[in-house]
Amino acid sequence: MARRALWRSGAAKDAVPRIAHLDRDRPLVQAAQADPARFDALYRRYLARVYSYAYYELGDHHAAEDVTEATFVSALTNLPRFQERARPSDGEGASTFKVWLFQIARNEIAAERRRARRRPTEPIGDTIVADPLNVEDAAVRRDQARAAWRAVGRLPGERRQAMVLRFVDELSTAEIAGVLGRSEGAVRVLIHRALRSVARDLGGSAGGGERDDGEPGRPS
Repeated sequence: MARRALWRSGAAKDAVPRIAHLDRDRPLVQAAQADPARFDALYRRYLARVYSYAYYELGDHHAAEDVTEATFVSALTNLPRFQERARPSDGEGASTFKVWLFQIARNEIAAERRRARRRPTEPIGDTIVADPLNVEDAAVRRDQARAAWRAVGRLPGERRQAMVLRFVDELSTAEIAGVLGRSEGAVRVLIHRALRSVARDLGGSAGGGERDDGEPGRPS
């Protein structure tokens, strides 16, 4: 099912202009494939976003740093084998390198969780996420953020990951679908159900509305 990179030699002539704009990282990727020392530009572009994803998933700074480091080491090691798989439907500014990088991060997070089972860890629900934009209201906002992220932390795995990728790392629905290996429709359902669950958990429907704990397209 792997889609051939249309910018590679042998592709149809009229296909190149059609998708040439899709992967905004293509010049940086090609430069790093030719000279690994130039991978630094990709590292700087995505360092904060990969770390944020890892931190919101794991709730631990040191573990997030380890996962971030492992993600970029793996990306650099495997960059010669990376192939662009952009589609016209991905839209302007889509980055298949970004999807590929977050797939690596997701795998590293899963590996870190397996390692963490052998030692006690603080659940993400107990992590305080303060809003850095308004220091004067930090105490109030800290309580609100803690309640919200406790609710997010209680979501089933893919709903939680979809929420973090969408609202923390600001990936598009198409990009999240690539990271999770799901359809865009399934991702939209994941996010919708996650938002509804968080709202209910925060008291939006404390009377006990319907439960929908199953993931779309998979048995609950």
